[in-house]
Amino acid sequence: MNVLLQGMKNLILNNSLVGTLGTIRCMASLNQMHKTGPHRKPMFKRNPLGDNPFLKGVVLKTLIRKPKKPNSANRKCVLVRLSNGKEMIAYIPGEGHNLQEHNVVLVRNGRCKDLPGVKITCVRGKYDLPHVVKKTQTNS
Repeated sequence: MNVLLQGMKNLILNNSLVGTLGTIRCMASLNQMHKTGPHRKPMFKRNPLGDNPFLKGVVLKTLIRKPKKPNSANRKCVLVRLSNGKEMIAYIPGEGHNLQEHNVVLVRNGRCKDLPGVKITCVRGKYDLPHVVKKTQTNS
């Protein structure tokens, strides 16, 4: 009989509803729940390159994309097979490029805000993508 009572006592004390002093904790009241608000899971941003700041990739195809609603343009993009095996669409910044299939580019994080699905950007001046060559105008 004594062993049975000891077992019941241990079961009650090990229960999650029992506090540190042996008092039974109650559920939160409606006012307490209203004050704190609902439980929300914290959203964390996923890195499209998988914790790498830069990745090398091979151009599979050059694309021209149209931006979202208020903007109108032809944004130059490339479909890239990255060194981790993923295929993604990367934005080419600046004016003009000479990328073709099988060229090698370096990509970094940085999305183009008005192009849905484009989350990485090519780095100018590395591998087969040269710096922007802008012609200067003379004042005459």
